[in-house]
Amino acid sequence: MPSMSSRGRGRRTINEINMVPFIDVMLVLLIIFMVTAPMITPSMVDLPSIGKASKQPDKVVQVVIQKDDSIELVSDGNTRQQSLGSIAGAVKTLLANSDSANSAVVISADRNVKYENVVKVMDTLQRAGVQRVGLSVQLAP
Repeated sequence: MPSMSSRGRGRRTINEINMVPFIDVMLVLLIIFMVTAPMITPSMVDLPSIGKASKQPDKVVQVVIQKDDSIELVSDGNTRQQSLGSIAGAVKTLLANSDSANSAVVISADRNVKYENVVKVMDTLQRAGVQRVGLSVQLAP
């Protein structure tokens, strides 16, 4: 057998990535996921349910937030433009003028209004001491 002579370094470095360990790991992970996926049961979310109020409110004041973030106050068919700062006082005045203690405020907003603006109006009303504040929703057909 002829002798091999090496010049200088001995072994040459390989400039390629060995893909075999990577493929082995990926196949093991695939098998693990295939075995465990049928065992995972879909989780159920326990959502709160609402019931009907024992008595409907006698007077409803509606706060409508438009697409351009303008606020309208609707009561007894009358519509008035309001600002965020003056909405609490106007609602308190309307509720104070009503003879019934069973009054509610309903906030309606366009679907394109930022949720932040709806929460600001709700927070303003609750800080002013309005007891019953609700959100108007449209049920999907």
